[in-house]
Amino acid sequence: MTSKVKFKNNRTKKKQSLSARYSSFLEPTALINRLRRTKWFTPATLACIPLVFIIIALWAGAATAQDQELTPEYVKGVLDSIWILVASIFVIFMNAGFGMLETGFCRHKNAVNILAKNLIVFALATLVYWSIGFSIMFAGDHPFIGGGGFFLTGEATSYGLDPFPSGLPLPVFFLFQAAFAATAATIVSGAVAERIEFSAFLFFSLLITGISYPITGHWIWGGGWLAEMGFGDFAGSTAVHSVGGWAALVGAYILGPRMGKYDDDDQPRAIPGHNMGFATLGCLILWIGWFGFNPGSELAANENVAYIAVTTNLAAAAGGTTATITSWLKDTKPDLSMIINGVLAGLVGITAGCNGVSYFEAVIIGAVAGIIVVFSVPLFDKLKVDDPVGATSVHLVCGIWGTLAVGIFVEDADIFVQAIGIISVGLFTVIMSAIFWLALKATTGIRVHTEQEFEGLDIAEHGMEAYTGFMKEPDALGTGMSNRMDIDQGLQKH
Repeated sequence: MTSKVKFKNNRTKKKQSLSARYSSFLEPTALINRLRRTKWFTPATLACIPLVFIIIALWAGAATAQDQELTPEYVKGVLDSIWILVASIFVIFMNAGFGMLETGFCRHKNAVNILAKNLIVFALATLVYWSIGFSIMFAGDHPFIGGGGFFLTGEATSYGLDPFPSGLPLPVFFLFQAAFAATAATIVSGAVAERIEFSAFLFFSLLITGISYPITGHWIWGGGWLAEMGFGDFAGSTAVHSVGGWAALVGAYILGPRMGKYDDDDQPRAIPGHNMGFATLGCLILWIGWFGFNPGSELAANENVAYIAVTTNLAAAAGGTTATITSWLKDTKPDLSMIINGVLAGLVGITAGCNGVSYFEAVIIGAVAGIIVVFSVPLFDKLKVDDPVGATSVHLVCGIWGTLAVGIFVEDADIFVQAIGIISVGLFTVIMSAIFWLALKATTGIRVHTEQEFEGLDIAEHGMEAYTGFMKEPDALGTGMSNRMDIDQGLQKH
């Protein structure tokens, strides 16, 4: 009897201990703590569990719902689409590069304004390009201007695409092209920085991405008259970069130079950027983004993608190297801003012919671009075209060089046709940009008030600072303007 009671008591104790353990497992905190102490259930592993279930569910759903036969053509079409989607993301990420580059090259009092412009311009460009720009550029078969299928309502064939899987899906192709359109508008931002009305820049961005850029893009990539002549511009030295450069040149000229840029003898003063770390980071982001810009323009996942990536990288490296050497010899010290612009110059220069030149020719194109940009920046300063970041030198001048280089190095290309394309696109963009800028100047105004420019666009346009609470150097170091007399002189000039 005693043994039976002991046995029952032991059984009861075991049940209680088991129930206590089991109840601890039912408590989420206790369960997580136990799993944390185990070898296999780390926080990273636990975070992956929902992802695993999602992947399994999608996989199972695709297996049961999809009746598509996995032919080689279909698989290739899917891979092409995935690659162009990735390339589109690379190009979109270049907006971060432009933002960092321009912010670093300009003064701290305008940092918020520049970042805001680079962010919102992609949003606006996407919307206006979706509504009308994409159709003007690719729809229809008119040699001068496209049309039809606005708001992306047409079939793939309406925009010159073959049906999937032999051609790209329409949404992927649109996204890639929208990223290019936004790049053209972003180029303008740097050249007109530190003195343009925020609203005027937004209006101009809508006009260039919705009208001007799509028309010249139709000539080159949409089956227009330049394409029929055999004009070669694989990834956009002219179609994107020169168009943005011409628009930037006109805008900077009409706006006029920044306060304090020129002394009493009309000699240009250096206005140093406030953060060369930002500028260098921006350059590296753009360098990486160009591996979507140029290889993505192949519009397929094939063996040419890697080749184009190598020619692109070689040209960038050569441009940075020759710009370093040239600025070192010219100014006795290697200028970091020139190194940055040399890399970008090489990238712009190779963009037109990256698919058709040899490795050695790519180095030559990039090296020449790196030398050109070092002399082009001070030349524009002497011409009183105040470009704070050198956008006209990098994108316009080196874009022209890269397009001409196609006629020099690429087999079956005609340098005469290349020159016709450069001149015609340049004339049209200058005329359209002048109309846009002058119309905005006559209506809304394009330049901030002199006192607002002196104070900084961050406060004047946005009511905030980029570096609140941080010690900042006085602006007189950058502009030579430090008192009311300087402001009054600026008012008289502008």
